[in-house]
Amino acid sequence: MEYPTDQLSRYTFEEHDVRGELVQLTSSYQTLIRGHDYPAPVQELLGQMMAAVSLLTATLKFNGHIAVQLQGDGPLNFIAVNGNHNQELRGIARLKSELGATDLRSMIGKGQLVITLTPDTGERYQGVVSADADSIATMLENYFEQSEQLHTRVWLHADGEHAAGMLLQRLPATGKDLSGFEHLATLTDTITAKEIYTLPAEELLHRLYHEEKVHLYPSQGVSFVCGCSRERTLEALASVSPEEIQEILAQEGEIVMTCDYCLTEYRFAPSDFN
Repeated sequence: MEYPTDQLSRYTFEEHDVRGELVQLTSSYQTLIRGHDYPAPVQELLGQMMAAVSLLTATLKFNGHIAVQLQGDGPLNFIAVNGNHNQELRGIARLKSELGATDLRSMIGKGQLVITLTPDTGERYQGVVSADADSIATMLENYFEQSEQLHTRVWLHADGEHAAGMLLQRLPATGKDLSGFEHLATLTDTITAKEIYTLPAEELLHRLYHEEKVHLYPSQGVSFVCGCSRERTLEALASVSPEEIQEILAQEGEIVMTCDYCLTEYRFAPSDFN
């Protein structure tokens, strides 16, 4: 079966003041987790986070970057995905011990979800919401309710091969009647992971909202982009004292640096530091 892959679709409803987004990821998600040897529950969580960041990035009204970090005192103490307005994403997870129970609360422990928005021009903004929830989707819904006062529903799925997500949000300043939003959310609740992984956007939206008039906008590609380079890695070594650099070179003959995100290995000889 040919799966929809690596695209974000935006849509609106003719008869409701509600906007929607759908993201479907395959190769970019597989590239993000490849080679890291993450346990299956962590792979799934990273896929959900990747879908979530794509959806959040699509809501930005500026050119810039977004970082979503989930951190706590559990075995999985740090997981983060970064993205930008071009839908270029990268992510990483860090475990301090082996997983026991694999529900989200047990993996993260007591912690928080931190969302940082960094426009290319303008001020940086950071929002924080408690990680005391059963899913990342619920944390994001709480974030929008707390910081934006916008009724928002989020659905996230990942299985180690595919990742996908949907978002519904009431448009600002559209009155107090929530019936239309709740109706659409109830319809969206019927989506299955298999459907969101396998159906093209137009077919999926028709299956969910076949009695609604939906306007589907042109899709945007989503990709894994690490952004590391030999030059940037060498710049990072500038924070290490020359004495320590020379000591490592004397012992090892070279310095080897591995990118945390894409696992690319960079090797530096003594001549690189002249």
